[in-house]
Amino acid sequence: MFHNKMWHNLILQNLKKIPACSQIAISRSLTSDSVNFSDAVDLAYASYESTSDESCSRPPLIILHGLLGSKNNWNSVSKAIHRTTGRKVISIDARNHGDSRHSLQHTYIHMAHDVMKLLKKLELSKVSILGHSMGGRTAMVLSLLCSDLVASLIVVDISPVKTSPQIFSMMSLFDAMAAVSIRSGIAMSKARKLADEQLKSIIPDINLRNFLITNLVQTNTGSYTWRVNLPVIKENFQTYISSFPSNLKGLQYCGPTLFIGGSLSDYIGKNDLQDIQEYFPLAELTFIEGAGHWVHSQKPEKFLEVVCKFLTEK
Repeated sequence: MFHNKMWHNLILQNLKKIPACSQIAISRSLTSDSVNFSDAVDLAYASYESTSDESCSRPPLIILHGLLGSKNNWNSVSKAIHRTTGRKVISIDARNHGDSRHSLQHTYIHMAHDVMKLLKKLELSKVSILGHSMGGRTAMVLSLLCSDLVASLIVVDISPVKTSPQIFSMMSLFDAMAAVSIRSGIAMSKARKLADEQLKSIIPDINLRNFLITNLVQTNTGSYTWRVNLPVIKENFQTYISSFPSNLKGLQYCGPTLFIGGSLSDYIGKNDLQDIQEYFPLAELTFIEGAGHWVHSQKPEKFLEVVCKFLTEK
């Protein structure tokens, strides 16, 4: 069972590094009624490992997916990273996503707490973390609050200092998904086709539709539903998900850090590095040409080359 005392001690170690006025503000935020540390949920995960000694010599890599994604989206990438670096790779479903439990809360503080709980369960005292989009912000929050746990950090196409204007179009996407209606008892292939047809008028990008439809599941009664907790995600989106927590300003993670952006994406600006380094002093920023927000799926070979080089060197 996760102990609140351990969590608070880890946070307080970092609070000592910043001005007293900021310490008070952050402490109040982290101990408010909106963040109950007993609310951590059990996370589903997939582990990629071998029995060789080499795979155990470096910290495991934790992978955190983006909004409306799941650990399954990272299956091939996880295998490739493990094969190339020898590291154990653990890909996680965030709360309200994939096979993890649903919850009424969906904030970056809560999601960082969930990962902490899993690391304690797995008896992992040091890990590297790779997070994309929402998962990238969760990884940043965890690194800032519990820097002693994090050997190195990779953040994919998301920033602590900027929010893409595109992110606010997500509300119409949530509504489009919620409006999908599929009759019970039909084959999954037919259900996916019907879902695609209903989403097409709102979401013209076929790749985005295919990504969203990976969340369509059939219940034991034969009915169809979304496995993501759409109502809670929508309710929390604008306040807690669309931007980085402002109350963490003043904290720093001083370990090796790599930000990877897509050259066609506006989630990270080419001039953002100086502001990013206020949180992550050792941060490096690189862009993968021809990639948009889904860097890892749009340019997988180049993405793996950059990630594995960093993990090997750091």
